[in-house]
Amino acid sequence: MVVDGRHRRPATPSNLGSRAAAGRVLVAIASIGLLLVLLIQILHTTGKLAAGFSNWRPILYAYLLWSVALGISQVMVRGERGLRALFLLPAILFTVAVVIFPTLFGFYIASLDWNLSSLEGPHFNGLNNLIALFSDTYYWNALGNMVFYTMAVLAEYAIAFGLALLLNADIRARRFFRVVFLLPMMLSPVAVSWMIGKSLMEYRFGPAATLARALGWDNPAFFAHPWIARVSIDAMDAWVSIPFIMIILLAGLQAMPKEVLEAAKVDGANGWQSFWHVTFPITLPVSITVLIIRIIFKLKLADIVINVTAGGPGGATDTVSSFIYRVYRDRSNVGYGTGLAIFYLLLIIVFLTVLLRISSRWMQKAV
Repeated sequence: MVVDGRHRRPATPSNLGSRAAAGRVLVAIASIGLLLVLLIQILHTTGKLAAGFSNWRPILYAYLLWSVALGISQVMVRGERGLRALFLLPAILFTVAVVIFPTLFGFYIASLDWNLSSLEGPHFNGLNNLIALFSDTYYWNALGNMVFYTMAVLAEYAIAFGLALLLNADIRARRFFRVVFLLPMMLSPVAVSWMIGKSLMEYRFGPAATLARALGWDNPAFFAHPWIARVSIDAMDAWVSIPFIMIILLAGLQAMPKEVLEAAKVDGANGWQSFWHVTFPITLPVSITVLIIRIIFKLKLADIVINVTAGGPGGATDTVSSFIYRVYRDRSNVGYGTGLAIFYLLLIIVFLTVLLRISSRWMQKAV
């Protein structure tokens, strides 16, 4: 091969093999160095080793060096394919840095007895936080409340679907109503909790309480009885979130071919039959997608509960996120609070995995 008037000898198999071996050795040395630095810091932090670093910054430097070594080794081992992999490598390394590593670090913190109000500082306590979790009745009560809040997503979906069908119909001022129904989604949940929970539903002078007294409710305390408080919290959260479900379903309805509905009318189908046998099956993928997204957001519900009831009365409105927040704020227990969060994360992963598998099978059968 002639390049710039000079002959370039093609790489022989022996040269390629030695270069690949050197690349593997390079990434192995970098990996051992990263693990060694990480192990030293962990042993130093837990008091098992006197020598160590004052902070975790050397771990970041070691990770950056390992990333550079990994990129070089990819080129040395895989050649042209390694060069193409370099375009994907930064995204993978960034995900590891901001998702995987913090999660693993969370497991480490969950194994510590770390109370900010104590002068002793953090120290390793093994599985004691996990054992305490299983005997924490308030935590399991919050998990039970999450079952109610999650099931309430089905009611939100039904209301949102009805609104989407209404706004998809040929009615007067349709664009105006679309904007009006989207207004709650533009508000912050914190603002909603103060505007509705602390003002509109205030049991002494709130307009909702005044109306309830006029209708015959002697003591309209929306947040005094456990079930009424739980429903009130979910109603505020639904008021903010239903527009999101509605707009996604409306987009699915507008993308649906009109010829299908016209054919159903020609075949003599009434409104309910057209919806159940035509509209609903066609929009099922959109429905499942928006339901899963809404469930994910519901599992993070905390701000409205914290601002309105702080989990009361007696933990009746508590969510797992609001309870963990109080563990950090009131008890200053970083280790136990992180253990609660990690356990909840594992439950969410298992739940969503099962939910996605069930929804996928159901959608295949429906189609």
